[in-house]
Amino acid sequence: MTTSPGPVPGTADAVAAPRAVAPSSLSPSRASDFMQCPLLYRFRVIDKLPEKPSAAATRGTLVHAVLERLFDHPAVERTAPRAKALIPGQWNRLLESKPELVELFPEADEGAGLARWLSEAEALVERWFTLEDPTRLEPVEREFFVETELESGLRLRGIIDRVDVAASGEVRIVDYKTGKAPRPEYAEGALFQMKFYALVVWRLKQVVPRRLQLVYLGSGDVLTYDPVVADLERVERKLLALWEAIREATETGEWRPRPTKLCGWCDHRAVCPEFGGTPPVYPLVIVPRPGAGPDSGSGAGSGSGAEPVAGSGSGES
Repeated sequence: MTTSPGPVPGTADAVAAPRAVAPSSLSPSRASDFMQCPLLYRFRVIDKLPEKPSAAATRGTLVHAVLERLFDHPAVERTAPRAKALIPGQWNRLLESKPELVELFPEADEGAGLARWLSEAEALVERWFTLEDPTRLEPVEREFFVETELESGLRLRGIIDRVDVAASGEVRIVDYKTGKAPRPEYAEGALFQMKFYALVVWRLKQVVPRRLQLVYLGSGDVLTYDPVVADLERVERKLLALWEAIREATETGEWRPRPTKLCGWCDHRAVCPEFGGTPPVYPLVIVPRPGAGPDSGSGAGSGSGAEPVAGSGSGES
């Protein structure tokens, strides 16, 4: 397999390249990237390779924006027609911030693709009203950025779609998903993100959220979970092990590709060894492990201490 080694310590290239530094923070998305495929994490975080916007992900961003903005209106005005009326304006805001999104809809179809896409977004927004009643909700937070630092020095950060607090003080964390609910055997993986958020809130506010709620607009399902302290402690141990695995891969340049059915959706197949590609030259100074062989730090990775963690998927270890 053709590889792209990084700069070697003591060489001119190493002087120019930054030294590999252990990651200082994790978000649910980046943690999931590493668990799904360590090489994907490298491409996104270390190499920062560009990715094309997708219609599905952009639709999700649009729907999230609409549901957030709906709560700017008085409770009595939070109706499905009002929510759908917000879609064009929020789409224009998205286009202003990311003009490249216009490429999702070629001019050749004379607007038919965009009209169909907006109609699909309307259907998702309308379905939300069959799952929750916004006239009875007064979120304490929307699109809430949270961050906390663990005793180890690892910072955890993320953005929570909605935080509800009952009169009793009980906290509910809500996340909207525009896709379909997972099968029961995959529910644990789907809850990883929510337990991550619950851990951050617990460490930040010393309060264990009463409920975690995933609202699946694609299928009309609601997945709930009531965490306890032991759940959050397990997630914390998992994240610390994950952080250590990422640190080791960062320093050694060993990032293992992990082929799955999700590879078909990946933007980086052209530079992935599993598809005959060659990763970019590793941009950081490699720190060889004691006793490592001459092939260490290949960039793509022929092995990594990350295996026990990443191989567990999104479920709890």
